[in-house]
Amino acid sequence: MRRPRLALAAPIVAACSLVLAACSGSVSAAGDTGALTVWIMGDSAVPFQRLVRPFADQTGIRVDPVAIPWDSIDQKFTTAVASGEGPDVLQIGLSKLRTFADSGALLKLDDQTLRDHPGLAAAEFLDGMAGPGGDQVSVPWVGDTRVLFYRTDILAAQGISRPPVTWDEVRADARILAGRGEGSYGYYVPQWDSALPVIMTWTQGGGIVGDSGEVDFDTPEFHRAVDIYVGLYADGSVPTNADFDQIQGFVSGATPMLVSGPYLAGAVASAAPQLNGKWSVAPIPGDAAHTSLLAGSNLGVWGSSDNRDGALRLLDFLAQPQTQLHWFELDGQLPVTKAALTDPKLTADPLVSVYVKQLGDAVPLPLVPNWDGETGKALLDTLNSIVLTGADRDTALRGLYAATDGTAVN
Repeated sequence: MRRPRLALAAPIVAACSLVLAACSGSVSAAGDTGALTVWIMGDSAVPFQRLVRPFADQTGIRVDPVAIPWDSIDQKFTTAVASGEGPDVLQIGLSKLRTFADSGALLKLDDQTLRDHPGLAAAEFLDGMAGPGGDQVSVPWVGDTRVLFYRTDILAAQGISRPPVTWDEVRADARILAGRGEGSYGYYVPQWDSALPVIMTWTQGGGIVGDSGEVDFDTPEFHRAVDIYVGLYADGSVPTNADFDQIQGFVSGATPMLVSGPYLAGAVASAAPQLNGKWSVAPIPGDAAHTSLLAGSNLGVWGSSDNRDGALRLLDFLAQPQTQLHWFELDGQLPVTKAALTDPKLTADPLVSVYVKQLGDAVPLPLVPNWDGETGKALLDTLNSIVLTGADRDTALRGLYAATDGTAVN
């Protein structure tokens, strides 16, 4: 799955020396046993080095961030588990919490382990990010959610005075916007994003996990979500090419509405500052509810780390509200501590206030094994086969039910 970087704040120009290869335990290439190796996802390693500089100065513990591409983490983690040689601390996307927890490679963060780190108590963080039940092996680090982005100037020019509130309104507005002429659409559906059809299901008042704790797509709410998803294509309101660029589509106006995360705001501000004041965000559209995705990342400690105490001290530092706010300034990633989320320095921004409000009505994807490679992939393969290749809807959906039958959470 494509994972664009969150980047709401101004670009950071920094020169840092980074360790680009993982090392075992807490021993760096120079033999410094006081160092901590940290796997950081995406392209956030440079600003992370700046973030932890005060920690290194205060504790004397050097922090070596290692940039791991999102699409390489599965292979990297599997290799580390097999060899027993991992980092001291690693960032874990919420959709991978179940897989990483099941590996047995991470340190159990029970009350005894965290007794000297009250800032890491679950009560300090946004609800819903702890991970699968049982022994906890990670603590929340950064948050993410999805909201509706829309071009106020383009909607107004077509007589649309406010953002759509329901999915019926999304479809109606998108049809109007798609009628502007050749190359114009009304909405953008990312063909790689398995969360969107799940969000659509939540906003119909349903879910994709039954009372038995197993994935169940055969529900009236999911069928209505499929109606929305397929309907947007049937209306001619969305582009069909898989390589369509959502940022350029939004900037050019080709796709003036889409559901995305806060990272899009920074990307648009950077790519097209001339559009300042011509776009905005709104809560996720919905019919029975306005529930969106709770996404983000946690941090875990490698179980065989030679510097567990230093790793826990780093986690404690990263969970401090002021550190979380500083990270938002450096890299645009939303805090997950309740204290930081209510800080006026954060909520004074009108865009951020929408993100924070949406976080209050957001839930994570089901914590099933390998969501991205199995359940989520089966979901996308099914929907894309219907809208892109003309597969029979009922036949395709029966294939989805069979492919996900027996998949359980926790």
